[in-house]
Amino acid sequence: MSNIKNAFKNGKAFIAFITCGDPDLETTKAAVRAAVQNGADLIELGIPFSDPTAEGPVIQGANLRALNGGITTDQVFSFVKRLRKEIHVPMVFMTYANVVFSYGAERFFSACREAGVDGLILPDLPFEEKEEFLPLCRSNGVDLVSMIAPTSANRIAMIAKEAEGFLYIVSSLGVTGTRSEIRTDLSSIVKVVRENTGIPCAIGFGISTPEQAKKMAGLSDGVIVGSAIVRLLEKYGKDAPAHIGRYVKSMKDAIRQ
Repeated sequence: MSNIKNAFKNGKAFIAFITCGDPDLETTKAAVRAAVQNGADLIELGIPFSDPTAEGPVIQGANLRALNGGITTDQVFSFVKRLRKEIHVPMVFMTYANVVFSYGAERFFSACREAGVDGLILPDLPFEEKEEFLPLCRSNGVDLVSMIAPTSANRIAMIAKEAEGFLYIVSSLGVTGTRSEIRTDLSSIVKVVRENTGIPCAIGFGISTPEQAKKMAGLSDGVIVGSAIVRLLEKYGKDAPAHIGRYVKSMKDAIRQ
C-alpha cells in the first residue's frame, strides 16, 4: 500500500494534473511546487504520449508540446526523482499502456519505485486486463488506480471491491476537458462504491470552477482537475506557475468542509 491514503486524511482532497515537460521540466517543477504550496493534496503527473485517447484537445496539446520539446520517459523518471527531494505529497502517473510496454513493464515499475511514484492510472487498461500489470505494481509498491465511468454500470461494485490507492470516478462520458455542467448521476455511483470499499474516491473530468469543485467534493472524497490547469500552462507558459497557485488555492478553499 502506497501513501496515497495520506492525500485524503485531512478532509476533501484536491488532486492537480500536470503534463510533464509542458512547456519544459523547469516549468513543470515550478507548477507542481505552486500547486502543493496552495493546497494540492496529490499530484497527478502525465507522461506525454502521442495518442492520449482519453484526453480532450487541451491535454492533447500539452502532450504534443512536451513531445515536440523532446521529453522522454527516461527524462520524466529522472525529473520525478529530483522532484521528490522537495515534494512530499503523494504523486501518481497518468499515462497509457503503450508507454509502459515500450519502456518495458519491469523496468517501468522498478523506475516508479526508485522515483517515489505512489500510483499509476492507465485510462486505456480495461479492468479485466489489469492482471497484466498488477504483480509488478504490487512488488514495487505502486497502486494501480482504477477508473469508474458512467458506463461502468453493473461493473462498479466489482471494480470498487478490488480498488487500490483511490478510485477515479469519471464525471462524464467522453474525453477530458472543462464542462459548463455535469449531468451524470454521480451520487448513485458513489453509493455503490461506498457499499463495496473503504478506499477513497475522487471525481475528475470536466471540473473547472470552485462551484463545481464544491459540489463534486460534497459527493466524494476529492476532486481531480486537469484541463483547467493545463490551459493556464498553455496560456502563460513559463509564467503559469503563479497563476496555477492562485487557481489551486481558490479550488482548495471551495472544497474545505
